[in-house]
Amino acid sequence: MELRTLTDAFGPSGYENPVRTLIRQEAEKRCDDVSVDRMGNLICRKPGRDRSKPAVAVAAHMDEIGFIVVGHTDDGLLRFRPVGGIDPRVVVSKWVLIGNDRLPGVIGAPPIHLQERDDLGKVLPFSKLHIDIGAKDQKEAESLAPLGSYAVFDTPYMEYGDGFVAAKALDDRVGCFNLLKLLEEEYDCDLICVFVTQEEVGLRGSHTAAFSLDAEIAVVLEGTAANDLGDVEERFHVCTPGQGVAVSFMDRASIADRALFKTMLKLAREQGIPAQVKRGITGGNDAASFQRGGRGARVVVLSVPCRYIHSANNVAKWSDIRAQADLARAFLKSL
Repeated sequence: MELRTLTDAFGPSGYENPVRTLIRQEAEKRCDDVSVDRMGNLICRKPGRDRSKPAVAVAAHMDEIGFIVVGHTDDGLLRFRPVGGIDPRVVVSKWVLIGNDRLPGVIGAPPIHLQERDDLGKVLPFSKLHIDIGAKDQKEAESLAPLGSYAVFDTPYMEYGDGFVAAKALDDRVGCFNLLKLLEEEYDCDLICVFVTQEEVGLRGSHTAAFSLDAEIAVVLEGTAANDLGDVEERFHVCTPGQGVAVSFMDRASIADRALFKTMLKLAREQGIPAQVKRGITGGNDAASFQRGGRGARVVVLSVPCRYIHSANNVAKWSDIRAQADLARAFLKSL
């Protein structure tokens, strides 16, 4: 499956059905044991050739940031709120797609000419923004986009520059893309590939997955904020696109198993896989659930550096995406 297909797929937190269907179709070509649990996590089990080896779960989340309709105005506009962490500064004038029918809309705000003086220079909150779907009145808006309808950014996939890709939902469809790659091969260890739901709203899907799977080791494939551009001092850069997969020693939700962290960096050096240490103690991801769920697991996170994360356009470099898959594969082969 192409990365473009995954990033184009509709799958905000809590409504991962469309993207899960796509992934399941591909997973079933590579794995005989594919199931969906009560939280909607897609779980693929592949027995290893040596049953004495530890079971390894490799996880990536299917969901993306998005929006949900919470009201309608008399003149046919949609009131909405974010699903996941979205800065209101990055959404104005962006196109979105709403619901199963992918109804187009554009996020609007009062023009600068009509804003109150107190609003000038401030970030308009989501309560002062709306989605315009071209409806003539409230009744039409309600019929086209009922309360609870989901929306995602409408951003075309694009490759540009020196090996860069821009798209919505690179966080974390890059991880899903590479997880499918891992399923193409055989390993000595038992492999459990988990395509997780609702990561962006509090690691909800991985809580149940971690508890039920009870894997000894969990490797989480993620996308992470690079913070490497503009006036940001170099010491505040989290990671750098083009310098390889970012291996985390710690974030705000989990601490990597020290032996796994060192093993990943050693394998990268030995096999010539581009890798870097994630330098910022930022964010959190599904590793926290696997570390704490059930009897716990030894965890490590491999992230693709992304610019403009949690916006309509995420930017990553293909060399880093490949490095994430190569290092995860090398680790599984090394056990």
